[in-house]
Amino acid sequence: MRLLALPVTLIVIAVLIYLLVVLARGGRPASRREVAGQARWETDTVMENGWTLIVVRKVAPGPNGPVELTRQTVRAIPDDDPAWDERYREGMLEARNRVSTLEIESN
Repeated sequence: MRLLALPVTLIVIAVLIYLLVVLARGGRPASRREVAGQARWETDTVMENGWTLIVVRKVAPGPNGPVELTRQTVRAIPDDDPAWDERYREGMLEARNRVSTLEIESN
């Protein structure tokens, strides 16, 4: 009986250490933990430092709102560009076309 007590004790200690490590890490890698559903591509506009960026983002629903997985900049337009409206419409058209292409390729 004493012969089995040492291996059983070591196994129990190893399992407890494993459970502590898993709990400390949260159970899964962070990227998988944050993503709760199916990812999708969408267009977005970002205004920063005097520029308007038209971007295409891949987002997935997460527990605290959408989680951005990747981003592609389609067009950058200076805010003081006299043809800003026209360039913005062209950029959004290009972004929507890219979303359609990326969605087809994702499936």
